[in-house]
Amino acid sequence: METSMPPAARPLGDAPPHTHDRLGPDGSCSVCGHVEVQAPVRLAQTLAGVLFVVNAYIVDWVLPRTPPPTGPGSLLAGLFIEGSMVAGLSAMIGALLLGYPIVLKALRDLRRGIVSINELVGLAVLAAFATGDYKTAGVVAFLMLVGEIIENRTAEGARASIESLIKLTPTKARRLRKTGAAGAEPGEEEIAAEELVVGDVIRIRPGDNVPADGVIAAGQGSFNQANITGESLPVDKKPGDEVFAGTQNLTGVLEVQVSRAGQETTLGRVRELILAAEKTKLPLMRLIDQYMVYYTPLVLVLGALVWAFTQDLNRVIAVLIVSCPGAFILATPTAMVAALSAAARLGILIKNVSDIEFAARINAFVFDKTGTITTGRLAVSRLAPAEGVQPAELLRVAASAEKYSNHPTARALAQLAAEAGVTLAEPRQFTETAGRGIQAEVEGAPVLVGRAQWLSDHQVGGDFHKSVDLNETEGFSLVFVARQGRFVGWIGLQDQTRPEARESLGRLKDAGVRRVAMVSGDRQPVAARVAAEIGCEEVAGECLPQNKVDFVNRTKAKGYRVAVVGDGVNDAPMLAAGDIGIAMGAAGSEVAIHSATIALMNNDLRRLPFLVRLSRSTRSVINQNFLLGVAFIIGGLVLAAFGKINPIVAAVLQNAGSLVVIFNSARLVRQGEELEPYAGAAPVGPPAAASPASPWTLKPA
Repeated sequence: METSMPPAARPLGDAPPHTHDRLGPDGSCSVCGHVEVQAPVRLAQTLAGVLFVVNAYIVDWVLPRTPPPTGPGSLLAGLFIEGSMVAGLSAMIGALLLGYPIVLKALRDLRRGIVSINELVGLAVLAAFATGDYKTAGVVAFLMLVGEIIENRTAEGARASIESLIKLTPTKARRLRKTGAAGAEPGEEEIAAEELVVGDVIRIRPGDNVPADGVIAAGQGSFNQANITGESLPVDKKPGDEVFAGTQNLTGVLEVQVSRAGQETTLGRVRELILAAEKTKLPLMRLIDQYMVYYTPLVLVLGALVWAFTQDLNRVIAVLIVSCPGAFILATPTAMVAALSAAARLGILIKNVSDIEFAARINAFVFDKTGTITTGRLAVSRLAPAEGVQPAELLRVAASAEKYSNHPTARALAQLAAEAGVTLAEPRQFTETAGRGIQAEVEGAPVLVGRAQWLSDHQVGGDFHKSVDLNETEGFSLVFVARQGRFVGWIGLQDQTRPEARESLGRLKDAGVRRVAMVSGDRQPVAARVAAEIGCEEVAGECLPQNKVDFVNRTKAKGYRVAVVGDGVNDAPMLAAGDIGIAMGAAGSEVAIHSATIALMNNDLRRLPFLVRLSRSTRSVINQNFLLGVAFIIGGLVLAAFGKINPIVAAVLQNAGSLVVIFNSARLVRQGEELEPYAGAAPVGPPAAASPASPWTLKPA
């Protein structure tokens, strides 16, 4: 039967209160897309109908099955006649109660000019009723109603993880009143989340869901961002960090300045993408919709032929019932909803469901380097202390001197010091010369951190480059450190390659991707070094945006189906040039979400081989579903035409096919569970000192 959303179901999206006008050609509401069941299946009515039909069977079973002798005063004859009347009346009432919603839905379809499979079921119920076989009519109607209920409930269950996005954003927010506001004391007020505007400052307590995107102004906390980015571990946030609507604050009280509210939040854009994806269809689905209008007349012709050759109305009824292509119609939508659900759970947003199917045919990947293969942030790669200086001491001196600098080098040193448990000293007389270095007093000793020329200008002696074994042309940044006029070592930094990059590219090749390339605007030696680290054999450096587009077009011209992966900020032309554009780290980035066909809400490259695997699994499940649907219909038609099954068995067979397809598609929901390992909440507080087994144990270079 036609699958539609029950009246009580809440439509996706935050449409304002309104009356469902059902102005769409399919009976959908023009405001929210809600599709109302034309003849609601009421549980009380269904149960009452079942009781009447069951009562008819019981009466027939208890009373004599053959008419007894009919003489004067024959008690058995009277009971038989009365029992037959009771059984027939009970079955007729049950058939009316159960068949009414089905027939009414078919009539309303016809009145709207729609020819669908509902007419087949309605005709079957009416035919059984017209022959006086009320029990068969009641049982068939009941089985079809049960099938519809199960299909609706199961389809809603497959969408549960998507629809949960609607409930993530709280309806209330705690806004801080501005000092000196007219008629109001400084403090906190509770308002509707929809009233928040950019610039408001809100307070978020432990356990609260964030009502709007914003930047932390005060306080620190740990956030569960799994619903937005798909990250399984909590993320620690501090002043200056961005938080997203729908994420949960686990620890700490924070004050957040709103940067995006309402539908402009990351969550709002995510929801819009999912809604848009659900409205799209595969070419195969559109083809089925186009030719389904001819299906019902064809089945009626088959039914007429069966009647012409057999004169058996039960066979005709069975043909009408078993030919309802519920399994065939559900084959693609159920698989797509399950795949969208699995992808959304891992922070993969797909704008068009056809991209799920197309990703299975991708055989070439082209990656941007900065922000995609690499983190886009400097990280310490080498500590090279001078003779007599320990690595931890070199790090402590340099990080302490740079403590109040906003330079990326300072942030990289501070991060390593925190991870290694190195306690920093408070710098005094701090001065920073842009592009040259830092000068500060650390524990009473003057310290210089910067370029070699910076140290030479301050009369620090020695050959600073003598011990350097890194090539700055390959993307390494070097800073030199001196204390009390004496050189104490150098530190090498680089844009760090993502730790999962090599593994992810290897899995893509194992999945049958024939060509993997990396393009970059960086110098060729830098790009070549990164490519060697990740096992990428093809690399192009010093590329302008147009050069990147040309590279993608040349790859496509060779017959490859190309997926382009970039950070979505400066790669929009290249992303648009690929057959599929995949933007990484799209959380909070409007450019990233709109510049690609697929958006990854986090920076985990392992999502890419998962996407290919999910695409291929989805295509396989759809093919399986179609084969199952065709097998159930053809097999059922043959059995019904030759009288091997009656209408009741035909109804069971039809529902069984639909349920098999639904449960086969539901297997896709669990795809990617290996990317979500269980992990407890991250510990709160300062990092522990590095143990001897720590990967950050500091040793001489």
